[in-house]
Amino acid sequence: MPRFANDLPAGVIPAVLLPFHDDLSIDEASFKAHLNDVAAVAGVSAITLNAHSTEVASCSADEQRRIMEIGAETVGDRLPIVHGIWADGSLEAAAIARRATAGGASALLVFPPAPFTLGQTEAMVLAHFHRIADASDLPLIAFQYPRTTGQGYPLATLHKLADEIPTLRAIKDWTPIVPQHEETIRALQGRDRPVNVLSTNSAWLLSSLVLGCNGLLSGSGSVIADLQARLFQAVQSNDLAEARRLNDRIHPLARAFYAEPFVDMHNRMKEALVLLGKLPRAVVRPPLVKLSNDEIAGIRAVLLESGLLGGTREGRAA
Repeated sequence: MPRFANDLPAGVIPAVLLPFHDDLSIDEASFKAHLNDVAAVAGVSAITLNAHSTEVASCSADEQRRIMEIGAETVGDRLPIVHGIWADGSLEAAAIARRATAGGASALLVFPPAPFTLGQTEAMVLAHFHRIADASDLPLIAFQYPRTTGQGYPLATLHKLADEIPTLRAIKDWTPIVPQHEETIRALQGRDRPVNVLSTNSAWLLSSLVLGCNGLLSGSGSVIADLQARLFQAVQSNDLAEARRLNDRIHPLARAFYAEPFVDMHNRMKEALVLLGKLPRAVVRPPLVKLSNDEIAGIRAVLLESGLLGGTREGRAA
């Protein structure tokens, strides 16, 4: 399996979606086609699965294992695969880490345990990550939630993690406060042994990237990987005019995907792929439900506005 250079996750890392049949079973053929479609985009550095975007909370351990198998079989010879670790307890998190490592993953995306919504201490966070690091030598990406959720880690805790766990190599930063986001980027990427910051602020991606993130990890990359890759390259090249032009195309999509209720973001992305002819159906598992016809019509409208549907050749290619 390909690895990240110096085991530092970086660049444009779409989090793919998981198609289902009408009976809610995994549509493996459509999943393989979706993986190939995203992996073929120039500038994509890896893909992520078994995360929010693949509705991991509704997937059994056996299904997560099969999702990784399909990913490895389909794109594992071309791109590193980031495997999510979604677990409320550290023992289960370690078990997932071992399965993912054996299955060929190249890095692990560690979601914060749900009990942290009730409070956390630095010792708890360290204990959780140590369990995972002891189970796998793969690079770890800490998913940094907004601190208001109770699941976000103070900067001092992130520094302590980086000090004690050498395999912590990146964070997926969902910090919604711009000065705090910038402070995190400067602090972690400025360490003697850098920890990369991957933006997941997809609703304001251009603003986030210009602060200096060394990559992005985003569910909307399942639909607009090409636009995200080109935006990231434009920012890296200090081409502000091109970056703003691309952002003008991304903006209507971000506005639609990340509307309230926020939990429907990947539901909306599935509908977008159906409208683009890239998925046969947009089935989600409960408690998510089918979007209304009015909202689907709104998604069609922003696909037209962005040039992805019925637009120019450039728009259709993106």
